[in-house]
Amino acid sequence: MVKKRGKDKAYLPASDQFDIESFPFYWVARVNAIYAREMDKILKPLNMDASRWRVAMLLRVHGKLSISELTEHAIAKMPTITKTVYRMRDEGLVKLQQSEDDGRVMIVSLSAEGHNKVSLVREQTEELFERAFKGLTDAQIARATRFLNQFFDNISE
Repeated sequence: MVKKRGKDKAYLPASDQFDIESFPFYWVARVNAIYAREMDKILKPLNMDASRWRVAMLLRVHGKLSISELTEHAIAKMPTITKTVYRMRDEGLVKLQQSEDDGRVMIVSLSAEGHNKVSLVREQTEELFERAFKGLTDAQIARATRFLNQFFDNISE
């Protein structure tokens, strides 16, 4: 009898030895849920939400992005990102301009007010991130990031 590869691994749901606490995606889901909850507590009083924060941080990092690029980076649906971007424009947080290469493409960038809002949120979230990374070395954080990136790449194939 040929044993199927990996069937005895406690981290595989199909395994008879499956242990939920050995399942990385159990922890990914839990971390994401508690992160979202704690961020909401900080963002709401600042008139922000997770979608606007994600768009703002992507623009802070990348400078200018098309709505399609924002959708790709945020792993979100185009209508959701489009609605978020236009709401942010109406709030004065982002600027929109037509792409010079393709008039059908809208390029999004942070306004001065958007940069100020990002700075404020970064200040207000500093304690949360210090708590999240407490007890971890830079090397451990880098390793965890690489593992998560590998999971992402593997699932995206």
